[in-house]
Amino acid sequence: MIEKFDALIADKGYAWKLTDILPKALDAGTVAGTLTEEGAKLLDVSGTLEAGVPLAPPEGDAGTGMAATNSVKQRTGNVSAGTSIFGMVVLEKELQKVYPEIDLVTTPDGSLVAMVHANNCTSDLNAWVGIFREFAESFGIEVDMNKLFGTLYNKALEGDADCGGLLSYGYLSGEQITGVSEGRPLFVRSPKSNFNLANFMRSHLCTALGALKVGMDILLKEEKVEIDEILGHGGLFKTKGVGQGLLAAAINTPVSVMETAGEGGPWGMALLAAYMINKEEGESLDAYLAEKVFAGNKGSKMDPDPKDVEGMEVFIERYKKGVAIEKAAVENLI
Repeated sequence: MIEKFDALIADKGYAWKLTDILPKALDAGTVAGTLTEEGAKLLDVSGTLEAGVPLAPPEGDAGTGMAATNSVKQRTGNVSAGTSIFGMVVLEKELQKVYPEIDLVTTPDGSLVAMVHANNCTSDLNAWVGIFREFAESFGIEVDMNKLFGTLYNKALEGDADCGGLLSYGYLSGEQITGVSEGRPLFVRSPKSNFNLANFMRSHLCTALGALKVGMDILLKEEKVEIDEILGHGGLFKTKGVGQGLLAAAINTPVSVMETAGEGGPWGMALLAAYMINKEEGESLDAYLAEKVFAGNKGSKMDPDPKDVEGMEVFIERYKKGVAIEKAAVENLI
């Protein structure tokens, strides 16, 4: 692409080429510069902040999230699940094809990463929990929201593996992965569906992972990407064992949740800065994180349950076929 760009501007007679003006990419652990006197004064007019502070190569949310979750080693990855959801898998080799559902980024130390990002995850699910809160309050019951979420999430574990024929889409906005242009939250069932609270909650939890699974299936089933372990973080995993188990079933891969996984990007950037300062000669980023940061970290690991894996496959086929219903809602529900 750089060569194409340079060819397109060749007749302009510029004294530069694209690589001359693009910022230089630096691996994690490299010193990106030091804070100047001028920079220190801009950041802190009081003069307390001193010049000379070493700067680590900056990273966006993706890179810092990988560091924060110890997911920089090949064959590992992480899934962040909150109001939106994304999964990142560190690849051993390049993908064979280009997929619009998958973005390619890198770890802070330069390994190729496949990223699947969906716009919608728990927002509609949270709205339904809000309805149950209103119902309880209508009877004069004071509601503890943490207990309510935990109760309803755990109720989902009592449901049928395939959600009993129920189907929902928590699309508050459009979803590029499934080709839906606008959001229309939707719940639908057939007269033969097994409609109960457990299946209702399970369908909303499964659909929160639906678009992600469509993208992850490309990696796992078409590209044959192998993953040893995924680390889950975000609000979906706060209720122990529920979102974690369903994600393990959705991608048929062990999923771990660590106590520190909720610390987020700023902590991940701090870890990258610490690696730059404290790494030993030849010490890789994944070794530093595994041995000096996350060693002994408390967490839980869940293997996929074969029945849940089978049920999720049935659900996702219903989910993909039902996208036509979602698109019809976009066209006909104003």
